Amino acid sequence: MRRLTLWIGIALVGINLGVALLTLVWLPYDPTAMAGGRLKPPSWEHWAGTDRLGRDYFTQVMIGARIALSVGIGAAALGGVIGTTLGVLAAFARRGADDALAATLDILIAFPTLLLAMLVVAASDGASLGTAILAIGLAMSAIIARLVRILTKRVLAQDFITAARCSGVGGGRIVLTHVLPNIAPTVLVAIALQFGLAVIAEASLSYLGLGAPPPNASWGQLLQQAQSTVFAAPIGVIAPGVALVALVLGINFLADGLRDLLDPERAET
Repeated sequence: MRRLTLWIGIALVGINLGVALLTLVWLPYDPTAMAGGRLKPPSWEHWAGTDRLGRDYFTQVMIGARIALSVGIGAAALGGVIGTTLGVLAAFARRGADDALAATLDILIAFPTLLLAMLVVAASDGASLGTAILAIGLAMSAIIARLVRILTKRVLAQDFITAARCSGVGGGRIVLTHVLPNIAPTVLVAIALQFGLAVIAEASLSYLGLGAPPPNASWGQLLQQAQSTVFAAPIGVIAPGVALVALVLGINFLADGLRDLLDPERAET
C-alpha cells in the first residue's frame, strides 16, 4: 500500500510535469487568440470549452500547470536553501544568537504562509511570477529552518560528532560529511510537503490578484475569472479546480511515499 501511494504520487505529478513541459513547445491554441465563441461548452474543437473572452480553456489550464510547477519548484528550492542554511547556522551559533534566531523563526511561523507572502508581494514593485516565487519561498524558509535547527542539534549531540571534533575536524567538514547526510531524508520530505503548500499559496495569491499577471493563466486566476460565470459555464471552475487538487494530492502522496522509502523503520520489507 505504501509503495502504491508513492506510485500514485509519481503518476499525478508526472502527468502535470509532462503537460507543463509540453506547453514549452506546443499548445492547442494561441493563449491570447479568440478561438471560439464566448463560454462555449466542451467539444472536439475545444476540449474544455472557451472562457468569457472566447479563448480555448484547455490551453489556459495547460499553462496553469506550468506556472504552478514553476512557482512550486522555485519556492521549494529557495525555501529549502535559505531554511537549511539558517537552521545549520543557528545550531552552531552560541546560545544567545541561537535563542534569538529561534524566537524569530517562531514568530514568523506563527503567521500564515499566505499572509507573509502577501506582505512580501505588497512590499515589492508589483505582482509577477518572480515575486510570487520569492514571497512563498521566504515564507517557507522559516519552517524549514526550524526543522533543520532541531535535527542538526540532535546530530551534533551524538558521540561520533564529539569524536570528530576531538580529532580536529572543522565545522564545515562536519556539516558536509555528518550533519547534512543524516538530516537530508527528513528535510527532503518536509520540502516536498512545502512544495504542495507552495502550489496552493500561488493559486491563492493569483486568485487575489497578487500572483503572476495576465497573460499568465494561473489556476487561481482562472478560478477568480470563472466565478462570475460558474452557472453558465461550470467547466471554468471544475477544470482548474480538479487540476489543482490532483497536483497537490500527487505531491502529498509522493512526499508520503518518499518518507516511507527513506525511513528504514517505515519501509516495507
